[in-house]
Amino acid sequence: MARSKQEILQALKEAQARFLRLQFTDILGINKVVELPVGQFEKALDGEIMFDGSSIEGFGRTDVEESDMLLRPDYETFAIYPDELEPTTKGPVGRLICDIAYPDGKPFENNPRQVLKRQVERAQRMGFDNLYVGAEVEFFLFERRPDGSPSTHTHDRAGYFDLAPTDRGEAARRDMVDMLSRLGLGIEAAHHEGAPGQHEIDLKYTHALQAADHLTTLKFVAKRIAINHGLHATFMPKPIAGINGSGLHLHLSLFKKGENAFFDPKGRLEVWPHQLSPIALQFIAGLFEHAEGMAAITNPLVNSYKRLTPGYEAPTSVAWSVSHRSAMIRVPKRRGNGTRAEFRLPDPSCNPYLALAVILAAGLEGIENRLEPPPPIERDVYDLSVRDRRKYRVSDMPSTLREALEALQKNRVVRNALGEPLYKDFLHAKQVEWNAYRISVHQWELNQYLAEY
Repeated sequence: MARSKQEILQALKEAQARFLRLQFTDILGINKVVELPVGQFEKALDGEIMFDGSSIEGFGRTDVEESDMLLRPDYETFAIYPDELEPTTKGPVGRLICDIAYPDGKPFENNPRQVLKRQVERAQRMGFDNLYVGAEVEFFLFERRPDGSPSTHTHDRAGYFDLAPTDRGEAARRDMVDMLSRLGLGIEAAHHEGAPGQHEIDLKYTHALQAADHLTTLKFVAKRIAINHGLHATFMPKPIAGINGSGLHLHLSLFKKGENAFFDPKGRLEVWPHQLSPIALQFIAGLFEHAEGMAAITNPLVNSYKRLTPGYEAPTSVAWSVSHRSAMIRVPKRRGNGTRAEFRLPDPSCNPYLALAVILAAGLEGIENRLEPPPPIERDVYDLSVRDRRKYRVSDMPSTLREALEALQKNRVVRNALGEPLYKDFLHAKQVEWNAYRISVHQWELNQYLAEY
């Protein structure tokens, strides 16, 4: 429930908060904040704080003299960070997530939060309440070097669901869950993941905008708590070769008039009663149709494509299933209001606002055009013959960031969801990243070639 301005001011006063942070993300998904002292709290809540947009990735404008932008706080995102989160602040700190506006109050179209809002509004015009999203967030905890810099040395040798003392990250993960719960996030579960040093925190489903807000909050809290434990938390998709990478599995469902629009008790697909509605199948078909074009947004790093390789529980092909976890899109068996599609492609390095915006756009496109998915696959995608791949319309996902950017350039649905200005800024930033990687000489090349040639 949204608070009023006076309620927030009173809460800050009662908590004896010394600072208020206005938070937003750039187009790459990096958290940014403007921190204000007590004397500026009321001005901040009135949306009168300005910042220089030209210094933020994707927020620059051609006229540098008119680069000032306003931070418009969303009162529903108000939270107070307890002392334990950041002991060095010596007191609680308030937080509000903000939208970005021009000085005249017009919403800034390149603001990732605004991009997601546009797609939510589109869904509502189509008669849906909202897209609901649950998230399984994977990340690694690594030791820090004596100088405080992060290493890639794992601090445990645990595997799936192991306990302490084998899982040496248990205390840090428990503190993360406790802090996130105190900040109002719904946590469904937390456990050690399959690779050494790898962990997972599962966020309870909520509407798309709040889900994206929660993902940005989780990233901040996990990194901060890790520091308190002398560790480094990273959402890099594949920090170590030869072990599983980190994914961001998103559980998606559209609701209409308070009911799950993906569930149909009489729904059938071929001869097996999956109880999926036509809307669910059309939404899945939209994800299927535009997966390659979305990849640069949902998997935005050069490193993302080191995760998307066979043998490490990450999808490498466009396919869907009602049971098998090797598929990119999976429909868990729960029905009723729990009916959902699990999209297993994204990784946690993505900007959650942009990722959910293009995912929703793709699904809605499937509904608007009444697309039909191919038959679901009920066995390991990696074992399919050429004939079966044709039958199930299985195609390979991009294997590098360059291929993903090429697919993005060809996909009008994804580009339109982003908006042309943001699309161009994102494409440029990622082309620079790819070229920097391409011309670098890596240790593998030295090991492979230096002595031989």
